[in-house]
Amino acid sequence: MTSAVASVRTAELRGFRDVQRLAYECAEAVAAQLRPGVTEREAARMQRRWLHGRGVRDWFHPPFAWFGDRTAFAGFRTPLRFLPSDRRLEPGMPFILDMAPVRHGFTADAGYSGCLGPHPLHDRLLADLRAHRDLVLRGMRERRSPKGIHEDVHRLMVRQGYTGRHRAHPFGVVARRAGRAGRRRTRAPLGSGTLLGSGTLLGSGTQPLRGLADHALHGRRDGGSPPWSPYRLPDHPPGPGLWAVEPHLGFHGTGAKFGEILVVTDSEDREQRAFWLDDELPHVRRWAEEDAA
Repeated sequence: MTSAVASVRTAELRGFRDVQRLAYECAEAVAAQLRPGVTEREAARMQRRWLHGRGVRDWFHPPFAWFGDRTAFAGFRTPLRFLPSDRRLEPGMPFILDMAPVRHGFTADAGYSGCLGPHPLHDRLLADLRAHRDLVLRGMRERRSPKGIHEDVHRLMVRQGYTGRHRAHPFGVVARRAGRAGRRRTRAPLGSGTLLGSGTLLGSGTQPLRGLADHALHGRRDGGSPPWSPYRLPDHPPGPGLWAVEPHLGFHGTGAKFGEILVVTDSEDREQRAFWLDDELPHVRRWAEEDAA
């Protein structure tokens, strides 16, 4: 264990990296199977089954899927609008697959943006997300507060001509503390709950909203670090630990996002003070390939 990660054990970093990679492997595998006519509920079920087959039984939140203008959260005026719907995928339509599996007590919150065919606007959104990843990392290394980083991200989105659709998330969360999961997570049987298409609002269906609400309450009650949202932003630098970050851009009914873990340490070395847990993720590889081209 190096001094740069004195507050985060190397074995723990490996556990978080493994589950994050597993989530993105799931997203790529499911994205490759999407065809015209598939519904959001079916895509959410595909994610869950893929992860269940690889040992995932618990969730920070079960899988989501959003198609078309729902990738930009168009018309999302109530939290229940976030749950997967009967919207069917069409050629040229953007989609987002989002999941937060827990395995061996480690959790990740992955967001995968894709499109069923060419879509220049969607390509532009994905390319412009790169600046937000760089901006968040730079802010963490400079020990800026979540409030300051959130304001920087918002200003960048405005300059790019976009709206920040993470503000439409339940509780407006753009980042949350990522820690070891307890045993209270969703353990609904495979095939049950709204996210799997049965139509009920019980069981796993409302767990995503309950999980975020519990986390926000825990941060306030215990004096810890609440999620970053426009409703309550700490004005002091985040302490050492892991953060699940997920900026979300929207423009004219098209949305794109990523979700990944940022490590913050107590190192005095600026480069080691903060770093992304893994650079071998689909959106990062895409940017590297664009640079090479």
